[in-house]
Amino acid sequence: MTRGGQGLARVAVVVRAGAAPLWWLGVVAAGAGVLVPGLTGRRIGVLAGAALFLVAAAVVAYGRRGRYRASARSAVRAGRHDVLQDRAVTVRNWRRGHRWWLLLAFLAALGTAFAVPVAGGLLLAGCGAGLWLKAAWIGRLERADEVLLWVRVDWLRAGAGRPAGKAVKGYRTTGVAAGDAAPGGARRRAPALV
Repeated sequence: MTRGGQGLARVAVVVRAGAAPLWWLGVVAAGAGVLVPGLTGRRIGVLAGAALFLVAAAVVAYGRRGRYRASARSAVRAGRHDVLQDRAVTVRNWRRGHRWWLLLAFLAALGTAFAVPVAGGLLLAGCGAGLWLKAAWIGRLERADEVLLWVRVDWLRAGAGRPAGKAVKGYRTTGVAAGDAAPGGARRRAPALV
């Protein structure tokens, strides 16, 4: 980093980083749960899992929106010496920092299949779907204000990778062309050649 600069990671990318692992681990755990009759039976397990999926997706998608909005409203422009972190680096850092939590969640989802088949896996998948929905919502905020939201990397380490955690004091903004991720945290598509 150059003098006076901070390493910055995209808020939407950090939110979106956990979506794919949670989704796929949940799908695998739910698939494995179908093979186990469990205490409640498969039918009740699937129905309970569907309800848990919807509840988890809604809770994760709508949780802390007020804090995200407040941080976005009070965001300041990124400085000339701030270093923008690549999308791939942000995703890799989040997943590396949460790998043990992801493994424990997967094992717990598998373990619950012996009591309520499928339910634990669908709960995990619902959390992943909720993160995708939240990242898409952040993308809409970014498009409406025509800015990209960034958070200091050192604050993410202190808050265990939560861009709306207590360690985060505020966001920085750049124009929508900065960085290698589109609004919402997805990979930026290369412009079509004419």
